[in-house]
Formats: sequence, structure tokens, C-alpha cells
Amino acid sequence: MKRIYGVILLFILTGCNNTQNIYDLATQSFVENYNSENYDSIFMAFSDEMKTSLPLNDTINFFDNLQSQHGRIIEYELTEKVQTSYSYKMLFERNIFTVNISFDAQFYINGLYITIFEENNYPIADRNTTKLILPFYDEWMVFWGGDTKELNYHVENAAQKNAFDFVIVDNIGKTFINDGTVNEDYYAFGREIIAPCDGKIVLAVDGVKDNIPGKMNPYFATGNTVIMRTENNEYILFAHLKQNSLMTAEGQDVKRGDIIGLCGNSGNSSEAHLHLHIQNIEDINFATGMKSYFECIMVNGEEILDYSPIQNDRVRN
Repeated sequence: MKRIYGVILLFILTGCNNTQNIYDLATQSFVENYNSENYDSIFMAFSDEMKTSLPLNDTINFFDNLQSQHGRIIEYELTEKVQTSYSYKMLFERNIFTVNISFDAQFYINGLYITIFEENNYPIADRNTTKLILPFYDEWMVFWGGDTKELNYHVENAAQKNAFDFVIVDNIGKTFINDGTVNEDYYAFGREIIAPCDGKIVLAVDGVKDNIPGKMNPYFATGNTVIMRTENNEYILFAHLKQNSLMTAEGQDVKRGDIIGLCGNSGNSSEAHLHLHIQNIEDINFATGMKSYFECIMVNGEEILDYSPIQNDRVRN
């Protein structure tokens, strides 16, 4: 197994409006401090949560071991940006690494992940070839979906660029009853999520607490998560499921229509909804997303064949 130098991997699904230049300078400072062996300065650039996760002595030991084995950073290039999370290809004196750095709203480092660099030579497809139904019963609405940033904020992320966020709304467009302060107020919370095709479960994460509506948990970005591999080796990811609701397990074969779990509000989620996308490999860190078309669905009351929904579409099987 390849040795992985990791601290915390965060997928920041919400961003901020500060300038790009500040993040560039923060990364440059990280590299300069590493090369100068000023590891205490790197520590001071950590968020409070990072300092707790990696105390000063552990930080110094970690980077001292990294430099003694692999040397200084010679050059680096940005390979991907997702809101305030940046992925770099970094050339060290004796190795090449992928280094992911994420920042909080005050530009402190709140996530760091270092692993051996690998070129992505996996097959990339524009769309699914597996025939799919929608992953739920009843009518849901596409809150985020489409090919532009205006329709779908996920487009900036390689794996999630064609993702959907589905919610349930009433006849006046609200997603909840009462005052929406508890998860049970939301129409989508606890609804059954089903397999859109036959496949095998390759990842099943349960046990992440559901958030209080309006609060998010970026440390477990996808929350309770299921990934299933289709017969055509396409990987469907279901995120933000309800805590302890999974009805499938890793290695299990499922049939189209089988219940995967229940819709929840876990991870980087502010209210109950289903995040769904298809990617070309299992590992979301290195995957490329593909556009999802459904075989035959009702869209705003009209039957449409082979359709990929967009924002505000109301859809059902």
C-alpha cells in the first residue's frame, strides 16, 4: 500500500468572496515556510480546529519527516480549485505529490492532504450508458442541476460537475412546514432513496449525525454516503443520507428499486436533500463526473425520454 501523508481532507462545498490573490499568497507562504523548515509558522497558519487535530509537536515531526525523506518543494502547479479548496501537483526533490490545501473564511488552513501524485488515466465519459430511473418515489424538485454555474454551483468540481441536489417542495415552493427549525419539518427528510439501476455497493458510510437545519458539517462533507458501481463501471454517489438509515452494506448487490437508505441532512448540508452524481471511478478525490440521463421520467407533468434534469424541474418516475 502506498504511504499516504494525510492530515485532514475536506471538501468545501461552500465558498467565500475574497480575492484569489490572498489564497495564492497563503499557498506560497506555506511552501516557503516548508522549504525553510519554519514548521512553527505553518502551524500558526492553521485554523483552531487544525491546531487541535495536529498539535505543534506533531506538526513539526510530520513536516520534518516529510522533508527528510522527500526533500524541499522545487515547483508546484494548481490542478484543481473547488471554492476554497486547492489541489496542487508539487514536485519535491525526491518525489511528486498531490497536495490539497483548504482555507477557512479567515484564510487559515483548515484542511491538508498529501498523497503520491498519479496522472488520471481513467476513462472519461460525457454521460452514463447505464439505463437509470430516478432515485426516489413521488415528485421531487431539482434545486441545483444543469451545465452552468447559475444553474448548478457544482460545475467547478471535477467529480461533482454534473451533480444534482434534489428537494421536495409544496405547491408554493417551500421545502418545509412549520418554522423549519427541525429536520422533521422538511418534506424530504426520511424519504426513501432507491437504487436507480442494478449494481454493487462499493462504499457505505453511516453514523454521521444529521445537522440542525441551517448549520453544516464540512468535516464530513458528503455525510452518510453510499457509492454503487453499475454493471457498466459507472459510480453513482448518494450523499447527505440520514444517520443510521442505510439499508445496504459494502459488497452487497442491489437491484433497481431497492431501498438504499433515507434522505437526511448530514455532512455539508443546510437542509434535508439528496445529492446525487455519477463519476468514472470510486475515489471522489480523483474522479471525473459525467452527465446523468434518466431513461423515462415525468418532467413538470410531461413524459420525457433520456433526459438530464435542470434547476427547478419537478421530476418523478
